[in-house]
Amino acid sequence: MNDYLVRATAYNGEVRAIALTATDMVSEACRRQGTWPTASAALGRAMMGGTMMASMLKGEAKLTVRIEGNGPIGQVIVDSHADGSTRGTVTNPHVSPDLNSQGKLDVARVVGTEGTLSVVKDLGMKEPFTGSVPLVSGEIGDDFTYYFANSEQTPSSVGVGVLVNPDETILAAGGFVIQMMPGAQEHTISDIEQRLSNVPAVSKLVEKGLSPEEILHTLLGESNVKLLETKPVQFNCSCSKERIANAIISLGQAEIDAMIKEDQGAETTCNFCNETYTFTEDELVSLLDFAK
Repeated sequence: MNDYLVRATAYNGEVRAIALTATDMVSEACRRQGTWPTASAALGRAMMGGTMMASMLKGEAKLTVRIEGNGPIGQVIVDSHADGSTRGTVTNPHVSPDLNSQGKLDVARVVGTEGTLSVVKDLGMKEPFTGSVPLVSGEIGDDFTYYFANSEQTPSSVGVGVLVNPDETILAAGGFVIQMMPGAQEHTISDIEQRLSNVPAVSKLVEKGLSPEEILHTLLGESNVKLLETKPVQFNCSCSKERIANAIISLGQAEIDAMIKEDQGAETTCNFCNETYTFTEDELVSLLDFAK
Protein backbone atom coordinates (compact mmCIF):
# COMPACT_ATOMS: atom_id res chain seq x y z
CA MET A 1 0.00 0.00 0.00
CA ASN A 2 1.39 3.37 -0.99
CA ASP A 3 1.72 6.09 1.63
CA TYR A 4 -1.07 8.62 1.79
CA LEU A 5 -2.84 11.10 4.02
CA VAL A 6 -6.50 11.82 4.65
CA ARG A 7 -8.09 15.00 5.94
CA ALA A 8 -11.49 14.93 7.61
CA THR A 9 -13.88 16.65 9.94
CA ALA A 10 -15.64 14.91 12.80
CA TYR A 11 -18.41 15.47 15.32
CA ASN A 12 -20.39 17.66 12.90
CA GLY A 13 -17.49 19.98 12.20
CA GLU A 14 -16.37 20.46 15.79
CA VAL A 15 -13.15 18.58 15.05
CA ARG A 16 -10.52 18.66 12.30
CA ALA A 17 -8.60 15.42 11.82
CA ILE A 18 -5.69 14.16 9.74
CA ALA A 19 -4.13 10.70 9.56
CA LEU A 20 -1.40 9.23 7.42
CA THR A 21 0.58 6.09 6.74
CA ALA A 22 4.18 6.90 5.83
CA THR A 23 6.23 3.70 6.07
CA ASP A 24 7.77 4.09 2.61
CA MET A 25 8.42 7.82 3.05
CA VAL A 26 10.21 7.30 6.36
CA SER A 27 12.08 4.26 5.01
CA GLU A 28 13.50 6.23 2.10
CA ALA A 29 14.59 9.13 4.28
CA CYS A 30 16.25 6.82 6.81
CA ARG A 31 17.96 4.82 4.07
CA ARG A 32 19.43 7.97 2.59
CA GLN A 33 20.45 9.33 6.00
CA GLY A 34 21.86 6.00 7.19
CA THR A 35 20.08 6.38 10.53
CA TRP A 36 20.36 3.96 13.41
CA PRO A 37 17.04 2.81 14.99
CA THR A 38 16.34 5.56 17.52
CA ALA A 39 17.48 8.27 15.12
CA SER A 40 15.13 6.68 12.54
CA ALA A 41 12.24 6.99 14.97
CA ALA A 42 13.05 10.63 15.70
CA LEU A 43 13.46 11.57 12.06
CA GLY A 44 10.32 9.69 11.01
CA ARG A 45 8.18 11.28 13.73
CA ALA A 46 9.37 14.76 12.78
CA MET A 47 8.76 14.14 9.07
CA MET A 48 5.21 12.93 9.68
CA GLY A 49 4.47 15.89 11.95
CA GLY A 50 5.73 18.26 9.28
CA THR A 51 3.82 16.45 6.53
CA MET A 52 0.51 16.65 8.39
CA MET A 53 1.06 20.30 9.27
CA ALA A 54 1.91 21.14 5.64
CA SER A 55 -1.28 19.40 4.47
CA MET A 56 -3.19 22.26 6.08
CA LEU A 57 -1.53 24.69 3.64
CA LYS A 58 -2.63 25.41 0.08
CA GLY A 59 -1.11 25.58 -3.38
CA GLU A 60 2.67 25.97 -3.51
CA ALA A 61 3.01 26.75 0.21
CA LYS A 62 5.65 24.92 2.22
CA LEU A 63 7.14 24.87 5.69
CA THR A 64 10.30 23.96 7.54
CA VAL A 65 10.29 22.31 10.96
CA ARG A 66 13.47 22.60 13.01
CA ILE A 67 13.88 20.69 16.26
CA GLU A 68 16.93 21.76 18.24
CA GLY A 69 17.28 19.80 21.45
CA ASN A 70 20.17 19.09 23.80
CA GLY A 71 20.39 15.43 22.83
CA PRO A 72 23.12 13.68 20.79
CA ILE A 73 21.12 13.63 17.52
CA GLY A 74 21.61 17.39 17.12
CA GLN A 75 19.25 19.26 14.83
CA VAL A 76 16.32 17.57 13.14
CA ILE A 77 15.21 19.51 10.04
CA VAL A 78 12.16 18.75 7.92
CA ASP A 79 10.95 20.47 4.75
CA SER A 80 7.32 19.73 3.82
CA HIS A 81 5.17 20.96 0.95
CA ALA A 82 1.41 21.25 0.70
CA ASP A 83 1.44 18.64 -2.08
CA GLY A 84 2.66 15.90 0.29
CA SER A 85 6.38 15.99 -0.57
CA THR A 86 8.72 15.89 2.43
CA ARG A 87 12.41 15.52 3.15
CA GLY A 88 14.31 15.40 6.42
CA THR A 89 17.79 15.29 7.90
CA VAL A 90 19.49 14.92 11.28
CA THR A 91 22.91 16.17 12.33
CA ASN A 92 24.03 12.84 13.80
CA PRO A 93 22.20 9.81 12.37
CA HIS A 94 24.31 7.29 14.27
CA VAL A 95 22.70 7.38 17.71
CA SER A 96 20.63 4.61 19.25
CA PRO A 97 20.88 4.19 23.04
CA ASP A 98 19.33 1.40 25.09
CA LEU A 99 15.54 1.09 25.16
CA ASN A 100 13.70 3.25 27.69
CA SER A 101 11.94 2.00 30.82
CA GLN A 102 8.88 1.03 28.73
CA GLY A 103 11.03 -1.09 26.44
CA LYS A 104 10.69 1.38 23.55
CA LEU A 105 13.13 3.39 21.46
CA ASP A 106 14.25 6.31 23.63
CA VAL A 107 13.51 9.20 21.28
CA ALA A 108 13.43 11.77 24.08
CA ARG A 109 16.96 10.81 25.06
CA VAL A 110 18.42 11.31 21.58
CA VAL A 111 16.45 14.52 20.86
CA GLY A 112 16.79 15.99 24.33
CA THR A 113 14.21 17.49 26.66
CA GLU A 114 15.52 21.06 26.50
CA GLY A 115 15.49 23.12 23.34
CA THR A 116 13.00 24.42 20.79
CA LEU A 117 10.65 23.34 18.03
CA SER A 118 10.26 26.04 15.42
CA VAL A 119 8.19 26.23 12.25
CA VAL A 120 8.74 28.59 9.32
CA LYS A 121 5.82 28.70 6.86
CA ASP A 122 6.41 30.06 3.36
CA LEU A 123 2.94 31.05 2.20
CA GLY A 124 4.12 32.90 -0.90
CA MET A 125 3.97 36.29 0.82
CA LYS A 126 6.79 38.77 1.40
CA GLU A 127 7.52 37.56 4.92
CA PRO A 128 7.25 33.96 6.14
CA PHE A 129 5.32 33.08 9.29
CA THR A 130 7.57 31.88 12.09
CA GLY A 131 6.56 30.24 15.35
CA SER A 132 8.66 28.63 18.07
CA VAL A 133 7.99 26.83 21.34
CA PRO A 134 10.21 25.12 23.91
CA LEU A 135 10.38 21.34 23.82
CA VAL A 136 8.14 19.75 26.41
CA SER A 137 9.28 16.12 26.20
CA GLY A 138 11.51 15.47 23.19
CA GLU A 139 9.12 12.72 22.13
CA ILE A 140 8.14 14.94 19.16
CA GLY A 141 4.41 14.12 19.13
CA ASP A 142 3.97 15.91 22.46
CA ASP A 143 6.07 18.77 21.17
CA PHE A 144 3.91 19.23 18.06
CA THR A 145 0.85 19.13 20.32
CA TYR A 146 2.33 21.91 22.43
CA TYR A 147 3.24 23.90 19.31
CA PHE A 148 -0.32 23.82 17.96
CA ALA A 149 -1.78 24.84 21.33
CA ASN A 150 0.64 27.66 22.04
CA SER A 151 1.84 29.02 18.70
CA GLU A 152 -1.39 28.54 16.74
CA GLN A 153 -3.87 28.58 19.65
CA THR A 154 -5.48 25.35 18.46
CA PRO A 155 -6.04 22.62 21.09
CA SER A 156 -4.70 19.48 19.45
CA SER A 157 -3.56 15.92 19.96
CA VAL A 158 -0.70 14.69 17.79
CA GLY A 159 0.37 11.07 17.58
CA VAL A 160 3.37 9.95 15.51
CA GLY A 161 5.05 6.57 15.68
CA VAL A 162 7.74 4.52 13.96
CA LEU A 163 8.46 0.83 14.43
CA VAL A 164 11.90 -0.42 13.42
CA ASN A 165 12.72 -3.99 12.40
CA PRO A 166 15.66 -5.93 13.94
CA ASP A 167 17.57 -5.35 10.68
CA GLU A 168 17.04 -1.58 11.19
CA THR A 169 14.59 -1.20 8.30
CA ILE A 170 11.27 0.53 8.94
CA LEU A 171 8.40 -1.80 9.83
CA ALA A 172 5.61 0.76 10.19
CA ALA A 173 5.18 4.53 10.40
CA GLY A 174 2.04 6.58 10.80
CA GLY A 175 0.46 9.48 12.58
CA PHE A 176 -2.56 11.63 13.29
CA VAL A 177 -3.55 15.15 14.25
CA ILE A 178 -6.87 15.83 15.97
CA GLN A 179 -7.80 19.47 16.53
CA MET A 180 -10.68 21.11 18.33
CA MET A 181 -12.37 23.82 16.30
CA PRO A 182 -13.77 27.00 17.91
CA GLY A 183 -17.05 26.15 19.61
CA ALA A 184 -16.25 22.49 20.22
CA GLN A 185 -18.48 21.27 23.04
CA GLU A 186 -17.17 19.89 26.31
CA HIS A 187 -18.79 16.49 25.84
CA THR A 188 -17.09 16.19 22.43
CA ILE A 189 -13.71 16.93 23.97
CA SER A 190 -14.34 14.45 26.80
CA ASP A 191 -15.44 11.75 24.38
CA ILE A 192 -12.31 12.16 22.27
CA GLU A 193 -10.04 12.15 25.32
CA GLN A 194 -11.66 8.90 26.45
CA ARG A 195 -11.26 7.34 23.01
CA LEU A 196 -7.60 8.33 22.72
CA SER A 197 -6.80 6.86 26.12
CA ASN A 198 -8.03 3.44 24.99
CA VAL A 199 -6.40 2.99 21.58
CA PRO A 200 -3.00 1.42 20.79
CA ALA A 201 -0.05 3.47 19.57
CA VAL A 202 -0.60 4.68 16.02
CA SER A 203 2.45 2.76 14.78
CA LYS A 204 0.78 -0.45 16.02
CA LEU A 205 -2.35 0.40 14.05
CA VAL A 206 -0.25 0.80 10.92
CA GLU A 207 1.56 -2.47 11.64
CA LYS A 208 -1.84 -4.18 11.75
CA GLY A 209 -2.53 -2.84 8.27
CA LEU A 210 -5.01 -0.07 9.08
CA SER A 211 -5.42 2.62 6.44
CA PRO A 212 -5.48 6.33 7.34
CA GLU A 213 -9.29 6.22 7.09
CA GLU A 214 -9.43 3.25 9.46
CA ILE A 215 -7.07 5.00 11.86
CA LEU A 216 -9.47 7.94 12.10
CA HIS A 217 -12.42 5.58 12.49
CA THR A 218 -10.58 3.86 15.33
CA LEU A 219 -9.70 7.14 17.03
CA LEU A 220 -12.99 8.98 16.56
CA GLY A 221 -15.67 6.45 15.62
CA GLU A 222 -16.61 5.74 12.02
CA SER A 223 -20.02 7.38 12.29
CA ASN A 224 -18.41 10.60 13.56
CA VAL A 225 -15.94 11.03 10.68
CA LYS A 226 -16.56 12.85 7.39
CA LEU A 227 -13.68 12.37 4.93
CA LEU A 228 -12.70 15.43 2.89
CA GLU A 229 -9.50 14.73 0.97
CA THR A 230 -6.99 12.01 0.17
CA LYS A 231 -3.43 12.95 -0.79
CA PRO A 232 -0.30 10.87 -1.51
CA VAL A 233 2.76 11.56 0.64
CA GLN A 234 6.32 10.75 -0.30
CA PHE A 235 9.97 11.48 0.29
CA ASN A 236 11.14 14.02 -2.26
CA CYS A 237 14.24 16.19 -2.27
CA SER A 238 14.22 19.43 -4.22
CA CYS A 239 17.98 19.51 -4.77
CA SER A 240 19.42 19.48 -8.30
CA LYS A 241 22.68 20.28 -10.04
CA GLU A 242 21.13 23.53 -11.26
CA ARG A 243 20.30 24.60 -7.70
CA ILE A 244 23.81 23.73 -6.54
CA ALA A 245 25.24 25.70 -9.48
CA ASN A 246 23.22 28.74 -8.44
CA ALA A 247 24.55 28.36 -4.90
CA ILE A 248 28.11 28.26 -6.22
CA ILE A 249 27.45 31.37 -8.34
CA SER A 250 26.25 33.19 -5.23
CA LEU A 251 29.65 32.61 -3.59
CA GLY A 252 31.22 35.08 -6.01
CA GLN A 253 34.11 35.05 -8.47
CA ALA A 254 36.91 34.92 -5.90
CA GLU A 255 35.55 31.76 -4.28
CA ILE A 256 34.90 30.06 -7.61
CA ASP A 257 38.35 31.00 -8.84
CA ALA A 258 39.85 29.41 -5.74
CA MET A 259 37.92 26.18 -6.43
CA ILE A 260 39.36 26.12 -9.94
CA LYS A 261 42.99 26.87 -9.01
CA GLU A 262 43.23 24.95 -5.73
CA ASP A 263 40.84 22.01 -6.22
CA GLN A 264 40.48 21.80 -10.01
CA GLY A 265 36.77 21.25 -9.50
CA ALA A 266 34.12 21.01 -6.80
CA GLU A 267 32.02 18.34 -5.16
CA THR A 268 29.11 18.73 -2.74
CA THR A 269 26.62 16.37 -1.13
CA CYS A 270 23.00 17.23 -0.26
CA ASN A 271 22.34 17.00 3.47
CA PHE A 272 18.83 15.62 2.87
CA CYS A 273 19.16 12.98 0.16
CA ASN A 274 22.93 12.38 0.14
CA GLU A 275 23.14 12.83 -3.62
CA THR A 276 26.60 14.02 -4.64
CA TYR A 277 27.07 16.69 -7.32
CA THR A 278 30.41 17.13 -9.08
CA PHE A 279 31.54 20.16 -11.06
CA THR A 280 34.52 19.91 -13.36
CA GLU A 281 37.04 22.68 -13.83
CA ASP A 282 35.42 23.62 -17.14
CA GLU A 283 31.97 23.77 -15.54
CA LEU A 284 33.27 26.09 -12.84
CA VAL A 285 34.86 28.32 -15.47
CA SER A 286 31.47 28.63 -17.17
CA LEU A 287 29.90 29.64 -13.84
CA LEU A 288 32.40 32.47 -13.45
CA ASP A 289 30.61 34.47 -16.11
CA PHE A 290 27.34 34.35 -14.14
CA ALA A 291 29.09 35.42 -10.94
CA LYS A 292 30.16 38.77 -12.37
